[in-house]
Amino acid sequence: MTEPLHPLRPLRIAAAPISWGVCEVPGWGHVLDPATVLAQMSGLGLSATEFGPPGYLPDDPLELRKTLRDYGIAPVGGFLALTLHREPSRALEIARSAAARFAAAGAEVLVLAAATGEHGYDARTPLDDREWRTLLETAAAVGDIVVEHGLRPVLHPHVGTHVETSAEVERFLADSDLDLCLDTGHLLIGGTDPVELVRRHPDRIGHIHLKDIRATMAAEVRGGTVEYSEAVKRGLYVPLGAGDVDITALIREAHAGGYRGWYVIEQDTALHPGETAEGPTAAARQSLRHLAGIAAGLASARI
Repeated sequence: MTEPLHPLRPLRIAAAPISWGVCEVPGWGHVLDPATVLAQMSGLGLSATEFGPPGYLPDDPLELRKTLRDYGIAPVGGFLALTLHREPSRALEIARSAAARFAAAGAEVLVLAAATGEHGYDARTPLDDREWRTLLETAAAVGDIVVEHGLRPVLHPHVGTHVETSAEVERFLADSDLDLCLDTGHLLIGGTDPVELVRRHPDRIGHIHLKDIRATMAAEVRGGTVEYSEAVKRGLYVPLGAGDVDITALIREAHAGGYRGWYVIEQDTALHPGETAEGPTAAARQSLRHLAGIAAGLASARI
């Protein structure tokens, strides 16, 4: 039996299928079936998850709720990458359908990303001012749709999207009212210190993805010497506490700033054919132990 990993209070900890190699990018790697992934989450004591890529879990909201409930897992929400800078009507149509499905499944949050329109996250072309304005207008309209369905919309700065670099993150914060999904790994790759971002904008953090990362490899991706997908396969992400993100400081700053949302463990992984869940589960267990220590510190300090 797995030893208890709690107490994690006052932190709300959730999982995500990407930690077991489940990604929306074609050809990313071996994809474990949902029953295996959900069983691993449940076995670790995790009681909430994001949905993973479209179609990975059941599309029907009632079936989705039952599937998760069978493993003692609650729905948090999910990731939706949309091409916001062109064909706004198409993006809004997809957002409306996703928001309705998420809400009916009992989710809380929709995590939006400004997709390039290309497959994968290895390359992109910067936007001109007109395209940026369209992106902002479409993101705002998506946000309105999400709120109408009782969900919380957040924009995810993400490698290989149109909100990636530190300059783009700051520009989005200045130009948009949407809060951010603070993803510690993607921000660091894009050149943003996630701890400093929380300190400067505590009121703009709507959701948190916790990753730890090797800073030297992040610099290689940022500099264009290694593609993002290749870096992931080479171990860009590591269990929380084993990399170069100060996870303790980040959580302390977020908590002190009033954040009480989910902390989603996301250690992006790409599995080889035939690889099992054993490695990803061991990494998630290590991350949970690290978070338990942080939670104990918060509780004792009464932050």
